Amino acid sequence: MAMLATFWIVLLVALNAPAGNGQSVQTDPSKSGFVGDTVELKCLFINGKPPVKISQVTWQKLINGTKQNVAIANPALGVSVLTPFKDRVSFKHPAVRQRTPSSLEDTTIVFSSLRLSDEAAYICEYTTFPAGNRENMVNLTVFARPVTKMTLTSPTIVARTPKRKMPVATCMSANGKPPSVIKWDTTLKGEATFQETRNPNGTVTVRSNYIVLPSRETHRQKLTCIVTYRSERFTDSVILNVQYEPEVKIEGFDGNWYLNRPNVQLTCNADANPPVTVYQWKLLNGSLPNNIEIKNNTLFFKGPVTYELGGTYVCEATNSIGTRSGLVEVNVTEKPMAQGPPGGIFGILGVVVVAGLIVGVVATICMVYRRGQKPRTETDNDLTDLPPAHKPAPPPPKKKGSDMKGGLTSDEIQVVHLDKEDEIQKIPLQPPYYDMAQSESTAFTDKPNSGHKDCDVQYAELDTAALASSPSPRSSVQTAGDLVETLGTKSYRPQLTL
Repeated sequence: MAMLATFWIVLLVALNAPAGNGQSVQTDPSKSGFVGDTVELKCLFINGKPPVKISQVTWQKLINGTKQNVAIANPALGVSVLTPFKDRVSFKHPAVRQRTPSSLEDTTIVFSSLRLSDEAAYICEYTTFPAGNRENMVNLTVFARPVTKMTLTSPTIVARTPKRKMPVATCMSANGKPPSVIKWDTTLKGEATFQETRNPNGTVTVRSNYIVLPSRETHRQKLTCIVTYRSERFTDSVILNVQYEPEVKIEGFDGNWYLNRPNVQLTCNADANPPVTVYQWKLLNGSLPNNIEIKNNTLFFKGPVTYELGGTYVCEATNSIGTRSGLVEVNVTEKPMAQGPPGGIFGILGVVVVAGLIVGVVATICMVYRRGQKPRTETDNDLTDLPPAHKPAPPPPKKKGSDMKGGLTSDEIQVVHLDKEDEIQKIPLQPPYYDMAQSESTAFTDKPNSGHKDCDVQYAELDTAALASSPSPRSSVQTAGDLVETLGTKSYRPQLTL
């Protein structure tokens, strides 16, 4: 009884004692962690002057206004952790665990294997003497990573008639805290639905279904689900497996089946999932010809084409989903139909290009030829347009009689020995020079010769009669003047005729 009375006296003194100078408790404002993680809750006692004595440190959990003890550190009684936290909470500082009184300034606790139920506000309370109690609080938030998965709503999706929409894939983010955000990534046309379910432990499950109209176009299409949880991102994909009836098409008739054409056939191609198991051929308004051989999905016509092969052929393809058919109308002609140019439009373009090249080459040759056959008059005109330094020297002026004798040099004189009259006709006379200048007797024009004929240079004929009447036919011409008198009065000048 005496000890109990002493305890109460000490307690009353501690409660009524004046507050110490500068004592405080420091904690983190908040802490967070994921389920299963380990987190530290800091608690430090800042002593003042004069220092006070720490009697006890208590960690408490505050739930709905009610405090629940978690762990206690007492210098005399040691350390104790209550049953709900016994295996998951411990004091971080070793001196506290060894019950050293001077080491209670740091009473940080370590939470391991966090649970969602650990989320709460925690109070660190110091009991001192004679300053009394000092405390501070930290809020602990516990997150839960969701479990994300994507599945087909059914292992096999069947496209039936009449067509109707149905969910083909489900994306789920289960037991997340906070809830996740789901999006779809696909080129497949459809719509998505979303649903959230709050679980008793505080987590949320998000579910999304993707709804499409099953058909052969949706078969083997890819669906990707994107789940965003806080700063993390998860993706998952599935490939749709859609079963549908056969889509039938008959190939082999090119519209040109004519009499006696060999080696013709018809093939029944069917797109189906699962694959076609049975093919059946029919001929409307009749029976199949006798010269037909059926192998798998192909009709082989033995022998040449006859009029009996004409008609409407039907192919029925069947799989486990259903039966669909296709048909083709075969017409037989007497003679082969005219075929288009090789290569179709590309063949036509090729012919046009080749023809254009040929025309271009011919035009080029003509232009080159015309330039090579340019009339000499144009050349003369070009020369008249040259500057004085480049023009050819004009011929010396003509002189009559004795004037001409003194004006010619020895290089300009042609000496001819006239022995006989017939020999004079055989000797070709050369002009003393070629007059490049314009003359009154020669017509020049800038217009091209429309007839494209070569220019003909005609020389004036010798007056043989004048030569015959010469008094001395056998004498030699010694001077230019004698030569002129012998040849007569006709001038010897080239004439240009177009």
